[in-house]
Parts: sequence; structure tokens; C-alpha cells
Amino acid sequence: MKFVVQRVKQAQVDVEGKTVGKIDNGFLVLIGITHTDTKEIADYLIKKLVNLRVFEDDNGKMNLALNDVKGELLLVSQFTLYADCSSGNRPSFTDAAKPDVANELYEYIINECKKKINKVETGIFGAEMKVSLINDGPVTIILEK
Repeated sequence: MKFVVQRVKQAQVDVEGKTVGKIDNGFLVLIGITHTDTKEIADYLIKKLVNLRVFEDDNGKMNLALNDVKGELLLVSQFTLYADCSSGNRPSFTDAAKPDVANELYEYIINECKKKINKVETGIFGAEMKVSLINDGPVTIILEK
């Protein structure tokens, strides 16, 4: 499982011209799921995510976590995080989990995050999405297990 975490001032996801998820200060998280991923792996990464101290404290040091700054989450499923480009120029996506397995874990991640973070927005699984963001820093961190 991979989480690409971007600290943002604002982010949103549009599907067919309509905004389906929008946040202000917080994390845009692109989520990739592979065949061997489990709820236990998701729990590990969720704990890392919500406790990730990359927001600045009063001294300008990255020392605060999402809840410390009343941060929000925008969670977007992205199977292309498991693209394999090692052979040729056309990516293979065989390492990405099948849609039914991936969607079940994605929904689990959403529900668990909602237990820990006040505002959690999402994209739409499997949809053609347009994601826009204002990356703060920029700060981008990859969490994986």
C-alpha cells in the first residue's frame, strides 16, 4: 500500500465538472493498493498519516500533526501508483489490486480516517477525476508498507 501525502492549503476533486471533494488546510492523499494489502497494513499507514508531524509550530519547525492544526483530509484512490515501467514505455498495472479488493480497502481507509479526523473528503473510486491542489511548502511524503 502506498500513500502519497501532500500538505496542501487547498485541494479538490472534480468528476464530470462537479466538485465531489474539497478541503482547505490539510493533506491530499493519493492511495495505491496492491494485491497483498490488508486492513492491518491500512491501519499502520493511517496511524502514520494522522500522526505525521509536518505542520509548522510557533517556531517554524515541522512539529505538528493533522489534528494539532485542525487539518482536513482529501483521500483519492489512484491505482497508477502501482505502475510498472521497467519494460518498455507503456506502464503495466498488474501490481495494482483488482477493483473490488481495492475499493473495499479504500472504503475501509475512509471510514477509519473519519474516526480520527474531523473532516474527510474523497474522490470517487474508479471515476475519471480532475484533482487540483495548492501544495504547501511544497511538502510531499510517501508512506508505504
